[in-house]
Amino acid sequence: MSRVAGVVVASLLLAACGSAPKPRPDPYAGEGGSRVRPLHDGGAASVDALPPAPNCVPPREHDESLYTAGGLYAPGVADSAPPVAIDVSNIPEPVPRREPKSRYGNRETYSVLGRTYRVMDSAEGYEERGIASWYGYKFHGRHTSSRERYDMCAFTAAHKTLPLPTYVRVTNLDNGRSVVVRVNDRGPFHAGRIIDLSYAAATRLDMKQAGTARVEVRALMGPDDTLLADAVPPAPAASPRATAPVPANRWRGPVPPAPDRGATAPAPMGTGPHVVQVGSFGDRMNAERLVERLADAGLDGAELDHAIVGERSVWRVRFPAQAVDAAQALAARIIDSGLATPRLFGAEP
Repeated sequence: MSRVAGVVVASLLLAACGSAPKPRPDPYAGEGGSRVRPLHDGGAASVDALPPAPNCVPPREHDESLYTAGGLYAPGVADSAPPVAIDVSNIPEPVPRREPKSRYGNRETYSVLGRTYRVMDSAEGYEERGIASWYGYKFHGRHTSSRERYDMCAFTAAHKTLPLPTYVRVTNLDNGRSVVVRVNDRGPFHAGRIIDLSYAAATRLDMKQAGTARVEVRALMGPDDTLLADAVPPAPAASPRATAPVPANRWRGPVPPAPDRGATAPAPMGTGPHVVQVGSFGDRMNAERLVERLADAGLDGAELDHAIVGERSVWRVRFPAQAVDAAQALAARIIDSGLATPRLFGAEP
């Protein structure tokens, strides 16, 4: 091969390398097989990578030698936003549902930085105001205390004492924005802070630049901001497919399990027209986002209904009153979509 030909071939190879997309790492590939790392609460986590959220950056590599049990991970390394801009506007918020307590991260007590924390038996009735912070790329892809991977583009959070997992609504008291997050980690272990939000949640609350914000954190485990009881109601003995009656408005007891494709529509009380309610939000933007997701799934006609409940302004996503059979059929379609657990209420005369 002549010298000129060799230069041409080398140039072509370099051009091919520059234009070809970089191979995407296998999101399910382990990092070292049987490697484990200690958790804040003294457990040990196996390495089982989860795929990154859509539009997010790949998980980063982590040096677990920078972590000491009972301390913080890489305290000398600064946290940061992702290395590239990420649009979190289309990432859906989690729909609160009943989940069993995580096998990990729920020890009765654990110690970090010489201080001992006692994990709450239940999140029922929890409401607190204080300072929220957020954590980001430094921890992206690392195990949380529940052994789930931290995904900075998912709506999650860390809390020192709430059971894992717990769903909470976090409201920025300075601008009124709110977001539903799933607490699956422990922290923050800095004085004066009550919750550590994911990068996505901090972005939704518009507190990313400031780093902290005054917030209200309220436990909620139902799709319409109601609390779920710890006990799961037993299924009727007559039929395994029977469903529990739909609760009345502002009900605070147990609700049916999270929706799945095998679930059946809840049976309404009474025979008159019924309103199908899909969710209730303190932030109108969140309610409008659910209406859009329903429409994208072919479930048109949802409307916003503004109400004052217990001196609190809420935006309810509802379908107009309709005959009981039609309401049940619509509820079944909503359950099948997996977007929410609908509730049926008798229409006001």
